Amino acid sequence: MKPTTISLDGPAASGKSTVGNRVADALDYLFFDTGLMYRAVTWMALQREIDILDETAVTRLTNEIPIDVQPPSQEDGRVCDVLVEKEDITWACRRPEVDANVSVVAAYAGVRAALSKQQRRIGLRGKVVMVGRDIGTVVLPEAELKIYLDASAEERAKRRYEEIIGRGEEADYDEILNKVKQRDHVDSTRDVAPLRPADDAIIIDSDKLNIDQVFGQIMALCK
Repeated sequence: MKPTTISLDGPAASGKSTVGNRVADALDYLFFDTGLMYRAVTWMALQREIDILDETAVTRLTNEIPIDVQPPSQEDGRVCDVLVEKEDITWACRRPEVDANVSVVAAYAGVRAALSKQQRRIGLRGKVVMVGRDIGTVVLPEAELKIYLDASAEERAKRRYEEIIGRGEEADYDEILNKVKQRDHVDSTRDVAPLRPADDAIIIDSDKLNIDQVFGQIMALCK
């Protein structure tokens, strides 16, 4: 009997979103990348010139702004639409300035509490592949199948670099690598819901695996 709730955790740019979307499509499940919510909050804070280091102000913003995630409306490489106050910020929330600040925002207890409630409510409906960094440990610890997708910082930086170049934008590999390492440190050492595999998660190292091989392993686990 296939699991109805699947958590897919791992560090930045480990391929969670790409493979999670494929798994969700194959199972006809909802694909829910929870990291997009933190990116949306970060983007809005930057747009409104709210000090990222002001936890109270950022938390207040999180409780005020409506964030929605919907199926993709355009065929431009996106796996979903990210909407804030009905504005499409799907690509805007992946900009370098968001990359540089999202880990700070995601570490705030008030922000995580506000967003986790919504994430958990969606997850408990079942038939969902939920992607993030604390799904198996905090948001949905009762998930029937827990995957932790890992990869080296160098490989993940390469993937992010190629993604940006593929969109026709400029990118610097060394700068991206430094940001990946910094984000790993923040994510894994924060006091609230640090990045780590759940005790009962199955760890998949994707350094030497392509997306088809990772997808195949997860689908085999689903069966």
